[in-house]
Amino acid sequence: MKILVLNGPNLNLLGTREPGIYGKATLGEIDAALAALASELGVEIESYQSNSEGALIDKIHSAVGTCRGILINPAGYTNFSISIRDAIASVALPTVEVHLSNIHSREEFRHKSMIAPVAVGQITGFGMDSYLLGLRALVSHINR
Repeated sequence: MKILVLNGPNLNLLGTREPGIYGKATLGEIDAALAALASELGVEIESYQSNSEGALIDKIHSAVGTCRGILINPAGYTNFSISIRDAIASVALPTVEVHLSNIHSREEFRHKSMIAPVAVGQITGFGMDSYLLGLRALVSHINR
């Protein structure tokens, strides 16, 4: 079973970007932790990051027929991208939304997610563990 892991804009700067909010872990460290957990769970992951909305949408479309689910941190597109929301709805793959910070305790504009209504769940506020919890939850959901 293969899971697509998507990371949105500015997540390539993790480790140095506002570490008080997003932590000190780099995206490479998150990917390594996910790969280790994926191996333990008996699944394969494909990780992808882009600052471009269109590239993320193309990657979602390409998951059809190759992946069983999507783990996504849409980052800045969380609150505004109807196009990413529609892409997820269109491919009909189980999707879990994750965030490093608790988006519900931050600025009000971050509270509403366009992605949440088409996701099977959302995990937010646990730093890198949000990704690991998200992967566990997604694999469990798919296996049910």
